[in-house]
Amino acid sequence: MTAPHPPLSLAVITASVRDGRLGPAVADWFTNRARTRPDLTVHTVDLREVPLPLTLPEPGHEPPPETAAVRDALRAVLDRADAYVVVTPEYNHSYPASLKNILDWFLTEWAAKPVGFVSYGGLGGGLRAVEHLRQVFAELHTVTVRETVSFHTVWERFDAAANLREDSAADTAAKTLLDQLVWWGGALRDARQEHPYGT
Repeated sequence: MTAPHPPLSLAVITASVRDGRLGPAVADWFTNRARTRPDLTVHTVDLREVPLPLTLPEPGHEPPPETAAVRDALRAVLDRADAYVVVTPEYNHSYPASLKNILDWFLTEWAAKPVGFVSYGGLGGGLRAVEHLRQVFAELHTVTVRETVSFHTVWERFDAAANLREDSAADTAAKTLLDQLVWWGGALRDARQEHPYGT
């Protein structure tokens, strides 16, 4: 009889930093569902709360102390995560600059881990942002899971109190996404422990 595996550490990243954003409502909805699962321990990252500058330090050089402190705090969360879910809107057929900036600040923290997507927007539901992100995450040696959760015409889906008006289909999609993420997260965690990635 094999010993039970410890829960996977999941980081849920809210990508939008705009005023009036819907990202926190969507992220809270998803996070609440993820936290019902005994196979996950969930941490949240709101990119509005980790304002790393667009100017990255030159390789081999350290940023100013205040920037290094923000970077190191976020690095600790990303490094201990076994899997990620990115909650992203679609801006001009792609994803927010705030998210690309964070992806560029880190490298090994993403590698050999799975990432899932919860997207939102207009008629496209943010799916064009997701397709662009799949290419970027592939370059970071991250495995993107097949299933997504997407909210089309998102402003009609959530009420004034930021509650989802009807969530049966979204619940089903979230479960499928999380099931795939847990499978990949467990498999890749075991693989990294047996043989660290890139060595």
